[in-house]
Amino acid sequence: MRKLILLSFLILALAACQPKRQPKTIFLVRHAEKQLIGDDPELSVAGTVRAKKLAQILGTSDIRHIFSTNTIRTKATAQPLSSALGHEIEVYDPKEHEALVKELRSREGNILVVGHSNTIPHVANYFVGEGEKYPELQDIEYDFIFEVVLDSDGGSSVRRKVYKDY
Repeated sequence: MRKLILLSFLILALAACQPKRQPKTIFLVRHAEKQLIGDDPELSVAGTVRAKKLAQILGTSDIRHIFSTNTIRTKATAQPLSSALGHEIEVYDPKEHEALVKELRSREGNILVVGHSNTIPHVANYFVGEGEKYPELQDIEYDFIFEVVLDSDGGSSVRRKVYKDY
């Protein structure tokens, strides 16, 4: 009996020593408005303005990591914030949602992810759980910011906001 009590105490002590995950927010955005020519277009004038606005919105959000797909428009959307914070843009494969979600969960601190109309809602849906899923964005929808909040207990919630909400 004494050994069982000692073992129970040891297990509780070890569990208490495990570091708790700090809550964090992951911001998921579609790239800003793009030019309508070419296979890998640059941002349009409106897109350049939106990218700068995104940097203003998230400039005080303690972003520690910035992820983007390997296209001109996504990297250009992330670039103003990347430059302002001095963080490198990390490229991810938009076809590998599960790998990205696993990486996002493992990182400490707040994160920005820039993707596409047909990928960002799918990534957000990994964090929704049993709630209502988000559909793919329409070609004209550039103003959504998905805020994924990861709690210290591993739970998550997603809110879809627009730029003007900030």
